[in-house]
Amino acid sequence: MPETIAGYDYGASDLAPSPVTPQELRDLEASVLWTDDDAASLARAAQVLDGQIEDVLDVWYGFVGANPHLLAAFASPDGTPVDQYLARVRGRFGQWIRDTCTRPHDGQWLDYAQEIALRHTRAKKNTTDDVRSTPYVPLRHVIALIYPITATMRPFLAKGGDDEDTVDKMHQAWCKAVTLQVALWAQPYAGNDW
Repeated sequence: MPETIAGYDYGASDLAPSPVTPQELRDLEASVLWTDDDAASLARAAQVLDGQIEDVLDVWYGFVGANPHLLAAFASPDGTPVDQYLARVRGRFGQWIRDTCTRPHDGQWLDYAQEIALRHTRAKKNTTDDVRSTPYVPLRHVIALIYPITATMRPFLAKGGDDEDTVDKMHQAWCKAVTLQVALWAQPYAGNDW
């Protein structure tokens, strides 16, 4: 892990605790068919992706940059992309890939998922990086990004030299992990209806 990632505070004691209970997390894991094998597949994915994170981010940032409605979340009120904001988020996004593959689904993980969620909503968007940008990321875009964030990962997972079955297992585990996290990130948007 890089020495310092701007705004990355996984495990910090001042993070608000997640309102999601351990039982609700287990229920969500059951909903996405999460198993111990998925955790093992993601551990292998972490090894395969080591050294490829910047390449993955290049693909994702290219996609965001090519879609003005997505790039708007990183732009000033006049619509100009804020380069420093994009760069700071990029560092955290790369660490999110690592965390998705390696972190256990425990209380710290839940608390940081809540922190990530809040940073997409009016509650905390722009505060971590002290930037003037859109006040929130529309939930519809957070949900819709599940597909490109999962579909584009497979070619990178295939570069590890594993057989097709192992690559499929890594990719399915990645898809489940992303879907699970987006379900958690929806909580502050939905409030009690979550």
